[in-house]
Amino acid sequence: MKLFRQAIIIFGIYLLGDWISKTLHWMVPGNIVGMLILLGLLYSKMLKLEQVEAMAGFLLDHLAFFFIPAGVGILSIYAGIQGIWLKLLLICVITTAITMTATGKMAEALLGRNNRQGE
Repeated sequence: MKLFRQAIIIFGIYLLGDWISKTLHWMVPGNIVGMLILLGLLYSKMLKLEQVEAMAGFLLDHLAFFFIPAGVGILSIYAGIQGIWLKLLLICVITTAITMTATGKMAEALLGRNNRQGE
């Protein structure tokens, strides 16, 4: 029952974000709006981490499962991307490296700021 309640909270926030995005005709997808709402609720402590932690852990543990539809979609259009697959692969590698670098630099900056505040 605990996981069900947590799933209702997470998916309810997702649906709220989706509704807001569609109602206001934003270019930002509803799932991103929902994640920002979830972040705001957790940061403001209106929602406790314990209220969604188990379900969030479950979803993260099974994250690979959610990539299956994307993989099947790529396979279904394989003939269309056959001539540009090398360019797509290069773009994926470059953007992954940029993302990892930016994430590392941000983590270093935040850890440095936290260390300075703790002194």
